Amino acid sequence: MVNAGKAASMSGRKKRENIHNWAATIVVFFLALGALLPIWWIFRSSLMSVAKLNEYPPAFIPKEWLWSNYSKALETFEYWTYFKNTFSIIIPAVLFGTITAIFCGYSFARLRFKGKNAFFSICVSTILLPGMVTLIPLYIVWTKFLGLGDTYWPLILPFLTGGGFFNIFLIKQFIMTIPKDLDEAASIDGAGRMRILWTIIVPAIKPAIVVVAMMLFIQIWNDMLQQIIYINSMDKFTFAIALTNFTGSFGTNWPVALAATFMTILPGIVIYAIGQKSFVEGIVLTGMKS
Repeated sequence: MVNAGKAASMSGRKKRENIHNWAATIVVFFLALGALLPIWWIFRSSLMSVAKLNEYPPAFIPKEWLWSNYSKALETFEYWTYFKNTFSIIIPAVLFGTITAIFCGYSFARLRFKGKNAFFSICVSTILLPGMVTLIPLYIVWTKFLGLGDTYWPLILPFLTGGGFFNIFLIKQFIMTIPKDLDEAASIDGAGRMRILWTIIVPAIKPAIVVVAMMLFIQIWNDMLQQIIYINSMDKFTFAIALTNFTGSFGTNWPVALAATFMTILPGIVIYAIGQKSFVEGIVLTGMKS
């Protein structure tokens, strides 16, 4: 009788868990649809004529797919030039930011040096400093003192400091979850600090590295303000700047403008799709102790 009661209780609990799982799945599914709706709406609008786009009620799926809107957009929107310019900033900035974040995070997590706690506290306080406060002083330094106006260097060199202290803090927290016994064992075998870092620590914190790289990519991709401030020449325009000018040049021809818009967001979607598994894993594991 007791075993039968336990079995019935476990069966009822399992049914409730299944119901909750299905309910959570349905909620997440509709939330995902809500997040993807704007992207679909841009894509669907880019394949319609101006007349069809202005019809009410709007069609969720176009009856006629006008791929010619993309060729029209490419006639005046220098997509590949802007692609090259944008990634001329993103690739070195993400690379420098990720590598320096690893070094700094490792230093705070493993090394002992005088004033470490005080320096860490000062770095943490920089998170509270709004970017608008430093915008004008940095502009004066980069353009007046260093003469780097209308170049990509003011948009790349700041990432030599880890791309922001949050990235350093994230790497530090992941490294702290790795037992120090591994470091000591490798040290006994004759490994130096650099070898320990790149052969033991880095493979173990791969999810955190992907998170940092993805966050840096998103930060630079969306940073239109600083790009407008430092870049003046049209041949150096990035996607963010060029798209702003392009959408205004076509007046009411929104399908062509939206075709250019979709082409600019497509690389970001592809890159996120490639790294999303490690990105989500890194977010889930952030701060957890193993």
